[in-house]
Amino acid sequence: MEILTDRLSLRPTKLSDVPALFAVLGDAQAMRHTAHFETLRACRRHVAGHEWQRRRLGYAPWTIRSLADGTILGWGGLFEDPFDPGWGVELGYWFAPSAWGRGYASELAAASVAEANDRLRLPELRAFARPENLGSCRVLEKAGFIRQRYVPELERHLYRRALARQV
Repeated sequence: MEILTDRLSLRPTKLSDVPALFAVLGDAQAMRHTAHFETLRACRRHVAGHEWQRRRLGYAPWTIRSLADGTILGWGGLFEDPFDPGWGVELGYWFAPSAWGRGYASELAAASVAEANDRLRLPELRAFARPENLGSCRVLEKAGFIRQRYVPELERHLYRRALARQV
């Protein structure tokens, strides 16, 4: 199912998207606040693990495209991490440097919160951000997330956002 925002198309990731996503997820500089993938194969494995979660849970990160020209800008959305389980449903996003500073992360976060609340009816979302990643911290706070605590083993702040469940 594709979700459209004012400027973005959010849709399930296809294996054919992975080479373009690897240009972002494999870029050490772009991914300096999180892990990056050394190989296309590792990136494909990671994306496939999340797509397996989509089939199981009904959500996983989307391929994020520009509505203006169809360019893949990044990857993100709601997920339960199949590689580091136990944190609950998270919001995460990874964008190409060319997309930074344009409000796309805030647009994605708003769409993700709406999806979590309206369709999935989740009680809460979590997110992580490194303290030095001020842009991501601002995106989360703007989306209604509240910083809970610092998680030393992840070197990140844990954020939480309660959702207004529909009855």
